[in-house]
Amino acid sequence: MKEGKKRGAERTQIATRDEEWSDERLKGYLELLPPAGMPRDYAILLKAYRGMTAELFARFIPFFIEAGKDVNIRLSDGSTFLDHVSEHRKSSEYAAILEQAGAKSGKAGPA
Repeated sequence: MKEGKKRGAERTQIATRDEEWSDERLKGYLELLPPAGMPRDYAILLKAYRGMTAELFARFIPFFIEAGKDVNIRLSDGSTFLDHVSEHRKSSEYAAILEQAGAKSGKAGPA
């Protein structure tokens, strides 16, 4: 192991909670490109979910929908982004935001 290498919580960046997020910054997420094999709309939602507080995510979702993006985009296994978020114990605010925007679970079967 390299000397001085950070492990665990040591390598976690401290969250910045009082940062200003303009509408333009939020809309910038709409331009993100997905990793290979992941649908673009799913990748955008994932990046926003990981990088935004629930309040920012609530501001972002209307821009996402306005841009013609699909809040019910499915992965190859049929799961939706709502399914992914619902697996996390502290994600109820995000799940509620998605549901208010029309997101559905893919676990019940094809849409």
